[in-house]
Amino acid sequence: MSPPPILDVRELVATYGQAQILFGVSLVLNPGEVVALMGRNGAGKSTTFKAIMGLVAASAERLAFAGEDIRRAPTYRIARAGLGYVPEDRRIFTDLSVEENLQVGAKHAAVAGRAAWTPERLFEIFPNLAEMRHRRASQMSGGEQQMLTIARTLMGNPLAVLLDEPSEGIAPVIVELMAESVRRMKAEGISVLLSEQNLYFASAVADRTYIIEKGAIRYEGRMATIVADAHLREQYLSV
Repeated sequence: MSPPPILDVRELVATYGQAQILFGVSLVLNPGEVVALMGRNGAGKSTTFKAIMGLVAASAERLAFAGEDIRRAPTYRIARAGLGYVPEDRRIFTDLSVEENLQVGAKHAAVAGRAAWTPERLFEIFPNLAEMRHRRASQMSGGEQQMLTIARTLMGNPLAVLLDEPSEGIAPVIVELMAESVRRMKAEGISVLLSEQNLYFASAVADRTYIIEKGAIRYEGRMATIVADAHLREQYLSV
């Protein structure tokens, strides 16, 4: 018997003021799985993540994390339950050093059966951060800041991570490091739901994909299927 999903979203609706953005989004993230939520700019990817985290007005038929109903939970309780969130705009503390940012993220005990994340373990994945551990975050490139944001989130020892547009606007060499970090998370048993436009990046890490368009899920399937099907890519992902 398969274990229940770590994240179960059914008929998620979200609004900004009077404007409805999401129209019944449903998806599941299974334990130890990497899933890509793909779509064009403005399709609703980031809003889906914010709605799951309780950051925008939303309602759902079901919104459960680790078996618990989080529909009315405040954001801090969702985070404490073990759902990490790496926003697109990073939100690091620019006046703090790399090490200080990591310590800010150290909030939760290790998950049973897993070693706790420490700065030294994270420096193995992100050697660039090790070289600048005393540098202020304001003096880092966008890609380096993105690595720091992911590392800081892992310091909270999450069960699952929402990773919003990790490859956007960063150099190809950093994209490869991002992909390796996602693969490492999966190897550690952390489930990852990432929003992404970059098919190359998504195909390098994801097991399955959902494609969102105008606030609704239009396709779901194996990542390999969308990679192999030019018609699907043209229909849903071409600009």
